Amino acid sequence: MPLLKRLGFFLIGLSFGLVFLAYFLKGKNAEFCYLPNCRVLKDIRTKQIDFSPEVKQLFDNNTISKDQLNYILTEGDVIFSESNTKAKPCKNYIIRGYLSEKHVEFKIDNCSDRAIIKSIDIIQK
Repeated sequence: MPLLKRLGFFLIGLSFGLVFLAYFLKGKNAEFCYLPNCRVLKDIRTKQIDFSPEVKQLFDNNTISKDQLNYILTEGDVIFSESNTKAKPCKNYIIRGYLSEKHVEFKIDNCSDRAIIKSIDIIQK
Protein backbone atom coordinates (compact mmCIF):
# COMPACT_ATOMS: atom_id res chain seq x y z
CA MET A 1 0.00 0.00 0.00
CA PRO A 2 1.49 3.38 -0.93
CA LEU A 3 2.62 5.71 1.83
CA LEU A 4 0.13 8.42 0.91
CA LYS A 5 -2.80 6.01 1.20
CA ARG A 6 -1.59 4.75 4.61
CA LEU A 7 -1.20 8.33 5.81
CA GLY A 8 -4.75 9.09 4.68
CA PHE A 9 -6.16 6.10 6.61
CA PHE A 10 -4.15 7.12 9.66
CA LEU A 11 -5.47 10.69 9.58
CA ILE A 12 -9.08 9.51 9.12
CA GLY A 13 -8.74 7.14 12.09
CA LEU A 14 -7.08 9.82 14.18
CA SER A 15 -9.86 12.30 13.46
CA PHE A 16 -12.56 9.72 14.35
CA GLY A 17 -10.72 8.98 17.59
CA LEU A 18 -10.43 12.64 18.54
CA VAL A 19 -14.12 13.26 17.85
CA PHE A 20 -15.01 10.17 19.89
CA LEU A 21 -12.89 11.32 22.85
CA ALA A 22 -14.17 14.89 22.68
CA TYR A 23 -17.78 13.71 22.66
CA PHE A 24 -17.49 11.27 25.57
CA LEU A 25 -15.11 13.23 27.79
CA LYS A 26 -16.88 16.56 27.31
CA GLY A 27 -19.60 15.87 29.87
CA LYS A 28 -17.31 14.29 32.45
CA ASN A 29 -15.47 17.49 33.37
CA ALA A 30 -12.21 15.64 32.77
CA GLU A 31 -8.99 17.56 33.22
CA PHE A 32 -5.65 16.30 31.99
CA CYS A 33 -2.69 17.69 33.89
CA TYR A 34 0.63 16.67 32.42
CA LEU A 35 2.83 19.52 33.64
CA PRO A 36 4.03 19.83 37.25
CA ASN A 37 2.33 23.20 37.85
CA CYS A 38 -1.08 21.84 36.85
CA ARG A 39 -0.63 18.61 38.83
CA VAL A 40 0.24 20.45 42.06
CA LEU A 41 -2.67 22.89 41.74
CA LYS A 42 -5.11 20.07 40.97
CA ASP A 43 -3.81 18.04 43.92
CA ILE A 44 -4.35 20.99 46.27
CA ARG A 45 -7.84 21.71 44.90
CA THR A 46 -9.00 18.12 45.39
CA LYS A 47 -8.10 18.03 49.09
CA GLN A 48 -9.83 19.53 52.10
CA ILE A 49 -8.47 23.07 52.47
CA ASP A 50 -7.83 24.47 55.94
CA PHE A 51 -6.86 28.04 56.75
CA SER A 52 -4.51 29.57 59.28
CA PRO A 53 -6.00 32.22 61.62
CA GLU A 54 -4.26 34.93 59.59
CA VAL A 55 -5.98 33.77 56.40
CA LYS A 56 -9.35 33.45 58.16
CA GLN A 57 -9.01 37.07 59.20
CA LEU A 58 -8.48 38.09 55.55
CA PHE A 59 -11.74 36.33 54.66
CA ASP A 60 -13.56 37.99 57.58
CA ASN A 61 -12.32 41.44 56.51
CA ASN A 62 -13.38 40.75 52.90
CA THR A 63 -9.81 41.36 51.76
CA ILE A 64 -10.02 38.23 49.64
CA SER A 65 -12.96 36.01 48.77
CA LYS A 66 -13.20 32.25 48.36
CA ASP A 67 -13.91 32.76 44.65
CA GLN A 68 -10.62 34.63 44.32
CA LEU A 69 -8.89 31.87 46.27
CA ASN A 70 -10.29 29.25 43.87
CA TYR A 71 -9.20 31.36 40.89
CA ILE A 72 -5.60 31.48 42.12
CA LEU A 73 -5.66 27.74 42.87
CA THR A 74 -6.74 27.19 39.26
CA GLU A 75 -4.76 29.80 37.33
CA GLY A 76 -1.82 30.51 39.65
CA ASP A 77 1.83 29.68 39.11
CA VAL A 78 3.68 27.36 41.48
CA ILE A 79 7.15 28.76 42.17
CA PHE A 80 9.12 25.53 42.49
CA SER A 81 12.44 27.32 43.04
CA GLU A 82 11.11 28.81 46.29
CA SER A 83 8.99 25.81 47.33
CA ASN A 84 10.16 22.91 49.47
CA THR A 85 8.79 19.89 47.66
CA LYS A 86 10.73 17.38 49.77
CA ALA A 87 9.50 18.58 53.19
CA LYS A 88 7.99 16.00 55.53
CA PRO A 89 5.17 15.47 56.44
CA CYS A 90 3.74 18.29 54.29
CA LYS A 91 5.27 19.76 51.15
CA ASN A 92 5.50 23.57 51.15
CA TYR A 93 4.48 25.44 48.01
CA ILE A 94 4.56 29.10 47.00
CA ILE A 95 1.79 29.98 44.53
CA ARG A 96 1.63 33.38 42.84
CA GLY A 97 -1.06 34.96 40.75
CA TYR A 98 -2.86 38.18 39.91
CA LEU A 99 -6.25 39.40 41.11
CA SER A 100 -7.34 42.58 39.30
CA GLU A 101 -4.43 44.91 40.02
CA LYS A 102 -2.96 42.97 42.92
CA HIS A 103 -0.13 40.50 42.96
CA VAL A 104 -0.99 37.66 45.36
CA GLU A 105 1.29 35.06 46.93
CA PHE A 106 0.01 32.01 48.80
CA LYS A 107 2.10 29.85 51.11
CA ILE A 108 0.51 26.41 51.26
CA ASP A 109 1.39 23.21 53.11
CA ASN A 110 0.25 20.27 51.00
CA CYS A 111 -0.22 17.26 53.28
CA SER A 112 -1.37 13.80 52.23
CA ASP A 113 -4.99 14.32 53.33
CA ARG A 114 -5.43 18.11 53.35
CA ALA A 115 -3.93 21.41 52.26
CA ILE A 116 -3.30 24.24 54.73
CA ILE A 117 -3.10 27.81 53.47
CA LYS A 118 -0.57 29.36 55.85
CA SER A 119 -0.49 32.91 54.52
CA ILE A 120 -1.71 35.15 51.73
CA ASP A 121 0.39 38.18 50.87
CA ILE A 122 -1.28 40.87 48.76
CA ILE A 123 0.98 43.38 47.03
CA GLN A 124 -0.67 46.49 45.54
CA LYS A 125 0.91 47.68 42.29
